[in-house]
Amino acid sequence: MAASLFFLSLVVPLVLLLLPLSRSTTVVTHLPGFHGRLPFHLETGYVNVDEETGTELFYYFVESERSPDTDPVVLWLTGGPGCSSLIFYEVGPMKFVLAPYNGSLPQMAYNPYSWSKVASIILLDSPVGTGFSYARDLEGYRDVGDLSFAMHVVTFLSKVKLIFLCQVFAVEKIYV
Repeated sequence: MAASLFFLSLVVPLVLLLLPLSRSTTVVTHLPGFHGRLPFHLETGYVNVDEETGTELFYYFVESERSPDTDPVVLWLTGGPGCSSLIFYEVGPMKFVLAPYNGSLPQMAYNPYSWSKVASIILLDSPVGTGFSYARDLEGYRDVGDLSFAMHVVTFLSKVKLIFLCQVFAVEKIYV
């Protein structure tokens, strides 16, 4: 019994320490076409939603600009397949500057009407094969339908909530 308790006292802190490493994230501070540092906190990354097929869903996380500790979290799903949720359209914090093409990169501007003014936003590229989401095994692309899509989103949410939201915020409200 004492050996089991000793083992648990070593393993539990190690698991809690390594839990954040089970997702791949990058904090983005600059984007091509936008001059200067981004005026909001942006993270991008992958979450594995199917170990067997190596299915990884890509997401953008934009932290609320108002009160991230108490503002709700919105999960934005763009209807795919094939179309990334991106941060440049609809609810995202960036927009393209409309100008005639001059041979250079498109220019971007801050969107003052972004939902990130009042909520943190997770923009998810789903189902697998949409945007930057992918599967390492071709089986991950078979039978992509409502059921597998729903299962992947539920897995994503459970991992993100456990790994990310509960560590950063005491968020109780998530809107999909």
